[in-house]
Amino acid sequence: MKLREYVEYDATGLASLVNAGEVTPVQLARLAREAHEEVNPRINAVIEFYEDAETVAGADGGLLHGVPFLRKDTGPTEAGRLLEKGSRLFKGYRPNTDSFFFRRARDAGLRTLGRTTTPELGSTIMTESILNGITGNPWDLKRSAGGSSGGSAAAVAAGITPIASGSDGGGSIRVPASWCGLVGLNPSRGRISGGPDSQDPSFGLSRQFVLCRTVRDMAAALDVFSGPHPGDPFIVVQPNRSYVEELSQPTGILRVGVARTKWGAVDVDPDVLVAVESTATLLEEMGHIVTDIEPPYESNEYVTIWLGLSIYSASSLEHGARAMGRTINADTLEPANLKVYEYGRNSQSRAADLHETLRRMRFSVGEAIEAFDILLTPTMPRGTIPHGGICSATNPTVSAEEFTEADAALCQYTGVFNVTGQPSVSLPLALSTSGLPIGLQIVGRFGDEATLVRIARDLEEAIPWRHRLPKIRAGS
Repeated sequence: MKLREYVEYDATGLASLVNAGEVTPVQLARLAREAHEEVNPRINAVIEFYEDAETVAGADGGLLHGVPFLRKDTGPTEAGRLLEKGSRLFKGYRPNTDSFFFRRARDAGLRTLGRTTTPELGSTIMTESILNGITGNPWDLKRSAGGSSGGSAAAVAAGITPIASGSDGGGSIRVPASWCGLVGLNPSRGRISGGPDSQDPSFGLSRQFVLCRTVRDMAAALDVFSGPHPGDPFIVVQPNRSYVEELSQPTGILRVGVARTKWGAVDVDPDVLVAVESTATLLEEMGHIVTDIEPPYESNEYVTIWLGLSIYSASSLEHGARAMGRTINADTLEPANLKVYEYGRNSQSRAADLHETLRRMRFSVGEAIEAFDILLTPTMPRGTIPHGGICSATNPTVSAEEFTEADAALCQYTGVFNVTGQPSVSLPLALSTSGLPIGLQIVGRFGDEATLVRIARDLEEAIPWRHRLPKIRAGS
């Protein structure tokens, strides 16, 4: 197999070739290394491609047998491998525990070959850090790949691997999926275990999953990573059918709520509104019942939640600093994150206040959207934006409040569903007038990833996107 052939396959396709004996996992690892060497110097998406990548462990079989995989540098752990969280505070840190996530990856045959960039502590939608530099979007290097799973998104978009890990606490899978032209699902709270060390991250707001290029890979990854482990605080009932089997099931007639207005402080770009309108029309033509929905929450509620969470992140950072033998200051934390840390350390807020704000928001959003089977919203109100600015944690001029408010404004359609716990997927359904990806978000009922798989399949068939390729892509 040549590199130009390798990049044409999704993860499911590569696994089929391995199972048929047409290619070996070692050959695929070598091709991934070749792709990395070709494109990574330009996009800066992979911090470390493992020296022993061709010999990493993985099951001899499994749903994704032999498929190259990459790990976001914050979140689930690989024992003995660096996990620096994009931060000088954690430089050189090597956990001694394998997360359940990566145990499942190996059991499914995935080969994890390296780790990808993330903004410091995964704190923002701009993947740029003092430790690792700026990650460029393969569609336009002057623009952001998104965050906080931006390294994984850029690597998949550029063809280094067909699938990579991500995590999402407010949009961190869906945002880079939207800006890099990928499929990015944030599963239901409790669908993917964070154990054994992170089973309730950020009060249940953050979940782990992947970025990929096709809906069938999304379905396969759900089958690979879904399922509870002892001690998980949230348990979701597992479906009767596999998610891969859902790909062959009828969708039925759905009640669709469509967001045609802004839900936060940032106006929606005209190109994004056109994409929403055309997709809503397509859903009507498919026979679904489409109705407009108004914003289901007040945007200041979300800002309050994230500023409230800074109290707990400050405590966690202090624990991490002690473990690393370092001090939290301007030499170990980036400017915006240092200000958020100081805000949290000095805050007089109480845990009860944060829990009440979360409860109210879940209740009000739940009531507002109960009538719908799915929602259609923009993933982001804007297409990919230039590097730097108010959303960068390296910005020395922004305050904690400004940093949080700016992030919340751009994540106005995504973060709310981290709070409610519902599954939501960004699909690359449109391009802007300048030829850059626009993702649209489909939100499902809690625990109902099956419906998302089926409707995503329908949309992929109606608006194929595999032919849309970025400027920077391996093998081209």
